[in-house]
Amino acid sequence: MGLFDGLIGNATEVNLNKLEEELKDLLIPNETIKNAYKVIRDTFIFTDKRLILIDKQGVTGKKTEYHSIPYKSILHFSVETAGTFDLDAELKIWVSGSALPIQKNFNKSTNIYKVQSVLAEYVLG
Repeated sequence: MGLFDGLIGNATEVNLNKLEEELKDLLIPNETIKNAYKVIRDTFIFTDKRLILIDKQGVTGKKTEYHSIPYKSILHFSVETAGTFDLDAELKIWVSGSALPIQKNFNKSTNIYKVQSVLAEYVLG
C-alpha cells in the first residue's frame, strides 16, 4: 500500500495466510477468510461466515475493536467505481439496526467488482 493511499483512506488487499494466523483465536472452527482489505491500520475481512471489521485505536494501535457482522444482518449494499477525477472506489453496507451505512474507500487498483462479488455471494447465497 502506498503512503498516499493510506493517508487518504484507500484500501489494499491483505495476505490471507498471514491474517488467518493472526486471527486464529478469533475465527471459529472451519471458518475461512475469503478476502481482506486494509485501510491504514484497520482491516475489512470477508469470511465464509461473517464480515469482520478490525479497528485499531489510539496512538499506538494496541487497543483493537473486532466488529463481527453476520451476513444475514446486511440489508443492502452498493459499490461505486473509481472515475477519472475521483480516484477511489467506494463500498457502502447497510446493517440492520443502523441508519448509516458502513463505508470504505478502495484505491483504483483494487477490483471493486471482486469485493462486491464476495459480499454478494454471502449475503445473497
